[in-house]
Amino acid sequence: MNKTSGQISADAQLYPSSEPFDRQMLDVGDGHQIYVEQCGRRDGVPVIVVHGGPGGGCSPMMRRFFDPAVYRVILFDQRGCGRSRPFASVKNNTTWDLVADMEKIRNSLGIDTWAVFGGSWGATLSLVYAQTHPEHVSKLFLRGVFLARKAELDWFYGGGAGQFWPEQWDRFTSLVPVGERGDLIGAYHKRLFGEDGAAQRRFAVSWAVWENALASMGNNGAMVNVPQNYALAFARLECHYFINGAFLEEGQLLQDLHKIAHIPAVIVQGRYDMICPPTSAWALAQSWPNATLQMVPAAGHALSEPGIIRALVQATNDWAQEKV
Repeated sequence: MNKTSGQISADAQLYPSSEPFDRQMLDVGDGHQIYVEQCGRRDGVPVIVVHGGPGGGCSPMMRRFFDPAVYRVILFDQRGCGRSRPFASVKNNTTWDLVADMEKIRNSLGIDTWAVFGGSWGATLSLVYAQTHPEHVSKLFLRGVFLARKAELDWFYGGGAGQFWPEQWDRFTSLVPVGERGDLIGAYHKRLFGEDGAAQRRFAVSWAVWENALASMGNNGAMVNVPQNYALAFARLECHYFINGAFLEEGQLLQDLHKIAHIPAVIVQGRYDMICPPTSAWALAQSWPNATLQMVPAAGHALSEPGIIRALVQATNDWAQEKV
């Protein structure tokens, strides 16, 4: 890794950027094709990176949490986002479709077991995948835990986080008529999937801006507009999943934790995460004998937080030493 004397910057804690040795569009059926890439060492320790959102897409930065001399890193864009097609589509797009897609990726690449690395919604999907296919998971790296429970959605879309960020909350809610503000997910869903294209884009940007403003402590609530194209996929997919309870039973991930109790895990959580409060990471770790929770002080939700980067890179380095 790149190191500097004295304080180490966030970027310097990561491994140097590397180009994929393989890029492909994988036909997963149901009219969907998903983008998959591989980088690092061709015969290395396999790890699949599960991005957040839903609808966030993978990014080059996500390759850099792993020693390329040790790891075979697989990234993919989930259905409907990033380079996957059809873009922003919610048809045949559920949690269970995504779990099946991950299995198709694993089989197509000839991998028996792999580590799974995911944050936020990516942590949710990583847990669902592991609980469905525990025999194929060697390790879990989870960040900014979201368990897809009603209380978590109520926190972020029902006014909890808004008590800390009233200016941003006012902007997010002001697009919705007063009589519909008791169910903001439903109100946004109505506009995001309505026939008015301009309204779709306006509500998509508002949805994405609200979340991005609270992602990082360094951002300090700055509400910077995001590209409309990105926002449309991000907002439509998140809203689609959240209005359907992520296609999970309430509390399912904790109830089914016994299925993966034997799998080692590292949980990295920002102490001041406003999107996915630490109580979920704490509840997960308390019920998981093979999980280690690292609560990062002075850190929020974003993958780019310096303390979060430091903890995750250390975790992947530790695992690499065990596997080499």
